Amino acid sequence: MYSIKLEGDTKALLRRVNKLGSMDKKRINLALGEAVRESTVDRFKTQRGPDGKKWEQSKRAAAKGGLTLVNKARLRNSIKTTATADGFAAGTNLIYASTHQLGAKNRKIKKTKSGKTVRITIPARPFLGLSEDDQGELKGMLEDYFAED
Repeated sequence: MYSIKLEGDTKALLRRVNKLGSMDKKRINLALGEAVRESTVDRFKTQRGPDGKKWEQSKRAAAKGGLTLVNKARLRNSIKTTATADGFAAGTNLIYASTHQLGAKNRKIKKTKSGKTVRITIPARPFLGLSEDDQGELKGMLEDYFAED
């Protein structure tokens, strides 16, 4: 599981959110969660992780053209968000998501056509997380909310 540490101005803004009533906090968290979900989905288009590094192209994408991690778009389309007054989460429940997020070295898989078990390495292609732009957007959203107050 990942967690994000916020510091400085953003942390101070979130302290202000904690002082709000639960309805307002849930509304803010829904908006923040949706912004993170949209940014995460966009990474499948840009083929870059939250740190800005380009993903290593998959063998399938290289052979057939297209994008890495977007063969049938199941992973991209599985990115969802949930929010309560206590916070928000954006992510996926697909079992293979962590393999793509973290990578896998020397993993055993069974090839269906040949029936042989082989070992493969899958490079990490992080898609979950907050980029500097994401953090700036979240801070801006909170500032806008309190400016309306």
